[in-house]
Amino acid sequence: MDISGLDLNLLRVFDAVFRHGSVSRASQELGLSQPAASQAVTRLRHLLGDPLFERMHGGVRPTPRAERLAQAVRTALATLEVALAEAHSFDPLQANQCFRIHLSDIGEARFLPPLMQALRGRAPHVQLQTLPMPMGEIADALDRGSLDIAIGFLPGVTGTQQKVLLSDHYALLLRQGHPVLKGLKSKRLSAEHLRGLDYVAVRSHSETLRILRKLELQDQVRLSAAHFMAVPSIVHQTDLAVIMPAEIAETFEAQGGYVVLQADLPESAFDVSLHWSWRFAQEPANQWLRELVGEVFRQRSSVVAK
Repeated sequence: MDISGLDLNLLRVFDAVFRHGSVSRASQELGLSQPAASQAVTRLRHLLGDPLFERMHGGVRPTPRAERLAQAVRTALATLEVALAEAHSFDPLQANQCFRIHLSDIGEARFLPPLMQALRGRAPHVQLQTLPMPMGEIADALDRGSLDIAIGFLPGVTGTQQKVLLSDHYALLLRQGHPVLKGLKSKRLSAEHLRGLDYVAVRSHSETLRILRKLELQDQVRLSAAHFMAVPSIVHQTDLAVIMPAEIAETFEAQGGYVVLQADLPESAFDVSLHWSWRFAQEPANQWLRELVGEVFRQRSSVVAK
């Protein structure tokens, strides 16, 4: 049967009549006159080619076809009711949806733990899925709804709504005991020091590669890694240096075995921003997620400031 011309209200009447066993009581529930409810049942009978209900003393009883149809109709209506209710409200304690977030691998390592901790208490059934994407595809994915939000330093992402979460700059991470530290009087490296270092870089982090090219140090990249997560271990066990966000580098320094050094790096300041599509700006679940992310970052900033 082609349902393209089916009036959803006919199914609402069918469901009510089935549940009540009475056209009269169904019309009262739906706020319809009894003739209007009877007419809706008649229209559905013609569409389906089945009587659907048979008159009996005190009401009606469903035909075998109506019995088979009733559960499918109830399920479909309930699904629509839930979906439409979610469009106007969002209860994090009851929600069980999955949010999709763009984060780089370095962003996952640094920002997902506090975000998951916040979700655990406020939205225990909500799931997160990270979907790293090329920068040129992020805005379109947000507009399509295949991404809910994107977080990161994303200078190539345009046409989105955005909010700055934190401001940072690039610094260098080296192991404790690195030869360059001998005789160093401050935690700032000169241009000469930079030229004397060998580097590890991550191919997916284009900004660090850009900085090395600007300094004409690209030929001193001894290792080009696919993923950031291996880099701290490599730095810890070698004399390679890595250029990375200072705020994240300082977390490794705090764990011991690393030193963070500053340097005059070209265009090293940057903002980590939250991006979302204007199409979903008023959607309650998306609003709630953005507010939670903002709160998590504010808490992180206050801890760092202390």
